[in-house]
Amino acid sequence: MTTASAPGKIILFGEHAVVSGATALGGAIDLRASVSVQDRPGGVVVSTDDLMLKGFSLDLQSGRLFSSQATHAVRYISAVLREFGAHDVEVRIDSSLPASAGLGSSAAIVVAAVLAISSHQGSSLSLKEIAALSFRLEREVQEGLASPTDTALATYGGYLKISSQISPLDLPPLDLVVGYTGVPHSTRSEVEKVQKLKKKYPELIDGIFQAIGTISDRAQPLMVDQNKAELGELMNINHGLLEAIGVGSRELCELVYASRGAGEAMGAKITGAGGGGCMIAIPGPTGEEPLITAIRQAGGRPFATTMGQEGVRLEMEA
Repeated sequence: MTTASAPGKIILFGEHAVVSGATALGGAIDLRASVSVQDRPGGVVVSTDDLMLKGFSLDLQSGRLFSSQATHAVRYISAVLREFGAHDVEVRIDSSLPASAGLGSSAAIVVAAVLAISSHQGSSLSLKEIAALSFRLEREVQEGLASPTDTALATYGGYLKISSQISPLDLPPLDLVVGYTGVPHSTRSEVEKVQKLKKKYPELIDGIFQAIGTISDRAQPLMVDQNKAELGELMNINHGLLEAIGVGSRELCELVYASRGAGEAMGAKITGAGGGGCMIAIPGPTGEEPLITAIRQAGGRPFATTMGQEGVRLEMEA
């Protein structure tokens, strides 16, 4: 059996503005997806009990479905299997990342699958090759929507500065608490909504995007200095700007304001495209527990995580 895992990601600053060329800042987190491959003569089977979905099993060769959610959840693995011409194998997916939450779950699965399946076949791909292939496959599955940021973070780990180019950043780990609304979001629809608003009010939205990009740039030295108080202030400002362009939701904003209030967070904001998905917060001096309790009481699903983590890795080969 060959097993590989890859991390999810958090966009700390720069959502939506990055689409128009402003700077964004993202990092790999310690929540991971893993893909295991072993020989199975006579068929190709993909299974999972995780993915924050009901367990399923799908035989790709016979087309037999064991769950109505199988086709959607396995489409990324199917793309990797076709790319490598894999057959007579069983592939298992395990993930601590919620789907459609803005945490890069699909990119982590694709990257882990590329490494696991290629290694199982005896190939040795460089990280650059894994990132490029994973991005191409995710983009094909998502019909051109995928960003190279997610697959790059899943491959290389650490932090990335995203603008006209993607550049690695040497920054220390950052502890956060994530609040998941349980409401899936559509990145495509949220991006289209914001871009439509930009066409209607270009002089306003361009100014907001410029401000968001400035926040991303100002955050980097603060992270080096571990100045969490000022980072929190920037998060609060960035959240307000994201609300101004219409990507907040009642569920998200209730978690944000609960985090800043009873949760005693230094700062809190939407992460990702918005409209659902997740928010993030920096724990205050009293630590994670008040923040986790506040998010849970506000109806969210909280979990602690750390940014700046290791990228894709081979866990086991036998």
